[in-house]
Amino acid sequence: MTLVEIRRFPIKSLLGERLSTVEVEQRGLAGDRLWAVRDADGKLGSGKNTRRFRRMPGLFTLRGHCGDPVPVVELPDGRRFGVAETAGHEAVSEVVGRPVTIEREASVPHHDEGPVSLISTASLRRLHDLLGEPVDPVRFRANLLVDTPGSDFPEDGWLGRTIRIGSEVVLRPRRRLTRCVMVDLAQEGAPEHGQILRTVAECNDMTLGVWATVERPGRIALLDTVGLVS
Repeated sequence: MTLVEIRRFPIKSLLGERLSTVEVEQRGLAGDRLWAVRDADGKLGSGKNTRRFRRMPGLFTLRGHCGDPVPVVELPDGRRFGVAETAGHEAVSEVVGRPVTIEREASVPHHDEGPVSLISTASLRRLHDLLGEPVDPVRFRANLLVDTPGSDFPEDGWLGRTIRIGSEVVLRPRRRLTRCVMVDLAQEGAPEHGQILRTVAECNDMTLGVWATVERPGRIALLDTVGLVS
């Protein structure tokens, strides 16, 4: 198996960035989802409504970039602001239609479920077979896309094992990733769909991919070998 895509989302629920290499820390990919849009009620911006999250239309028109010392948010018109800039908060508030700020993670991690998320090309091929059309991996907002043979959901079999990526990093898959309405939303060139979540629910119990904790940190890069260890 081979690592064929690395994605990081410096600001949660915004579009992110594709990387050729990244440092993996105990918390996950360095800088991933470390910041989030937060409204006056303390809820985090998302594509769904829950006790913790609030759906904010317009988030997928914004993009987060890692920066030093803070990330940068890019608006649909190309303007960029550091997340510490008041003008940036005002501009993002205008896009999402409510007063918001962009804040750094505190005691509770911003991750929906776990530190590192993984999906496989085999799962995408399975969805292709079921839907009759290709499915862009961007819809699942996973950190890592692993090229695997076949047309199934092999990630489900990774639970209880460890995954070695390259010569340094070791991950331990903990749980299958439960999917939500965000997979059907228009984002980064992928149009609104309407059938992907239903298909995932019917064929794989509303899950696709897994989340993992970091057993051994280090650096990973595109085309690294990915191996399963019992």
